[in-house]
Amino acid sequence: MEIEHIHFYVKDATAQRDWFVDCLGFEAIASFTHSDTHTELIQSGLVRFALSSPLSVASPVAQYLDRHPSGVVDIAFAVQDLAFCLDQATAAGAKVLQPIQEHPFSFPPLKWAKIAGWGKLSHTLIQRGNSNGAIASLPHEIYPFWNEENTEESIYSDPQNTLHPNSLPIPLHNSLYLHIDHFVLNVEQGDLKPALSWYEKVLGFQGKQTFDIQTKRSGLHSQVMISPQSSLQFPINEPTSNTSQVQEFLDLNRGPGIQHIALKTHNILATVTQLQKNGVSFIDVPPTYYGTLRQRLGFDERSAEWQDIQRKKILVDWHPETPDSLLLQTFTQPIFEQPTFFFEVIERREGAAGFGEGNFQALFEAIEREQLKREKQHSA
Repeated sequence: MEIEHIHFYVKDATAQRDWFVDCLGFEAIASFTHSDTHTELIQSGLVRFALSSPLSVASPVAQYLDRHPSGVVDIAFAVQDLAFCLDQATAAGAKVLQPIQEHPFSFPPLKWAKIAGWGKLSHTLIQRGNSNGAIASLPHEIYPFWNEENTEESIYSDPQNTLHPNSLPIPLHNSLYLHIDHFVLNVEQGDLKPALSWYEKVLGFQGKQTFDIQTKRSGLHSQVMISPQSSLQFPINEPTSNTSQVQEFLDLNRGPGIQHIALKTHNILATVTQLQKNGVSFIDVPPTYYGTLRQRLGFDERSAEWQDIQRKKILVDWHPETPDSLLLQTFTQPIFEQPTFFFEVIERREGAAGFGEGNFQALFEAIEREQLKREKQHSA
């Protein structure tokens, strides 16, 4: 199981597309309007996003945004056997939002279905008939977003001619990102175990790492879930106090949801440099963090790369026995009006896997500092 695409509901899909293109380095693939909703498709490497916004109050996007801030509403997974996955999901109690659909003119064949996920999240399951089992790139992500019975109402713009159902385009060139490394789901306090059980029984994920992060002010519990058939993984977090940043997310989001998505890159220093030139802001990392790193085996403060890592404020983790297997991460400031969603940029060097506890703690503390800044601004 791999991520096919991720669907956002936003206030203005065209403006949000322009931000992704100008700031994050994505490319616009296509746009289409159906009934009361406008959708933009963007891509970088194998990272594919759909951005939908309402054209009237009758749009389901408008109804969602009336209750929640902009954010992720659907994570679509590529599966090899859709019927089997859907049977497994329904047997485990999943609610089917859309039964199996098939596009009659696509080659390889395209089938999809949609189930309700945790909270307001949904999951589209997509099967393509590739004989080699590989995940094809665009164009077929477009088809799960519109009703084939009313295609005459849709208006399409396809500047790169990627949407012909018989085409098999390759990932875009010069992409900043390789693919989605992971995503993070925040749930209500006390819901961590039920959420873990749901994803295990419904979609076949398995538990991996666990984290208990604590500061003087707040904390969280986290469990990393992985797909045994692929490298896909995602942490699920719950707050341990009312002052937790996870609780702030839950309050502002009005329920559980996706806190951030990690974009994997082959060179985080070059990528961050480009994003900063594009105007992207990142969270701050205090000098004390690198003071702690200096005490660990394998830290070479004199090297040009380590100095650049400190200048770019990249979080770093490694095991003393394998110092070349570096986990390098940084995190953008929230991208929407409410501080409920941000991106991570991540590089895994020399087979670095999982999540480093030092980085997890440093991230929590960094987000907590941003949370305290907001609270001071509101009280001023």
